[in-house]
Amino acid sequence: MCNGTIMDKLISFSLPLMLSGILQLMFNAVDIIVVGRFSGSQALAAVGSTSALINVFTNLFIGISLGANVLTARFYAAGREKEVSETVHTAITLALVSGIVMALVGLVFSRGALALMGTPDDVIGLSALYMRIYFLGMPFFMLYNYGAAILRAVGDTKRPLLFLMIAGVINACLNMVLVIVFKLGVAGVAIATVMAETVSAFLACMTLTRTDGAHKLVLRDLHINKTCLGEIFRIGLPAGVQQGLTAFSNALVQAYINGLGSSVIMAGWSCHSKIDQFAILPAQSMGQAATTFVGQNLGAKNVKRARDGVKQAVFMGVGVLICISGAMAISARSLVSLFNQDPDVLHYGTLFILMTVPFRFCSSFNQ
Repeated sequence: MCNGTIMDKLISFSLPLMLSGILQLMFNAVDIIVVGRFSGSQALAAVGSTSALINVFTNLFIGISLGANVLTARFYAAGREKEVSETVHTAITLALVSGIVMALVGLVFSRGALALMGTPDDVIGLSALYMRIYFLGMPFFMLYNYGAAILRAVGDTKRPLLFLMIAGVINACLNMVLVIVFKLGVAGVAIATVMAETVSAFLACMTLTRTDGAHKLVLRDLHINKTCLGEIFRIGLPAGVQQGLTAFSNALVQAYINGLGSSVIMAGWSCHSKIDQFAILPAQSMGQAATTFVGQNLGAKNVKRARDGVKQAVFMGVGVLICISGAMAISARSLVSLFNQDPDVLHYGTLFILMTVPFRFCSSFNQ
């Protein structure tokens, strides 16, 4: 990251991140596709309506993982091996603790939070069931994301991608078996997601324990270093709050959609939301690449190169999103049909996409 052409570095680093993001989104997207195709629009609405609320709970800690990424990258580029090790063990401990807390919060407050969002009575039971099972996997979800952040900080984007590919295949296969064969519906797709996340977390942590570098994870040395924790929060908390506020605004929109009382409209919005998440992935990936780029160059005392990297990342993100928005507008109805064939769902999903794509490029400035 500290040498060579900036654009080449950003592109080569962001492409595996983008593919990783696509696979991670596929966990929930496959859930929605399977229940939408084989369990009907009500089950589709139940699973899709939880995404905004889940993001409110999780985005704060996922944003904080950027702090671990930047801090590790900075120490790694500066050759400060002891600080790298302290950061790694603090970050993994934070991931485990926050994951357990999130699991407890999800189990206790899922139904109440859904009720506050005005989730209709014919959907809320299935939505609460999906959320409670989903949140049981939070420790594994957090461990993978923090473990992957550390690997990417030292320049390894390929193995986190490989782990998600493996987990994605497992998730898709289990969805088919649990929903189509065993008829578990919403519970089946949630169980499949948790099991897939467990696999990805295990692979990420095992990779860290077997490396010979300064970022080696020693399980018996897990602890919280107050200085490292403070730096992780100082760097990552603003990003976490930003992502949390974005998720909260999406939850308010979801609450308004829920207030319309139609599972068909909710299903249409769920399809739009999932397609939209895929659309902004290039900008998010470029933002993550820029984060590691800036962290390593600041560690190497190359401030000008760090600034130039940010400018080029924003420029590329805007350009890609403009192209994607055009493609989405042209193929909106076909994209929605991947999730559900109901004419009303197709109508509302397409309408939501056409109303939001003109403003999608603005996301590049927030990454």
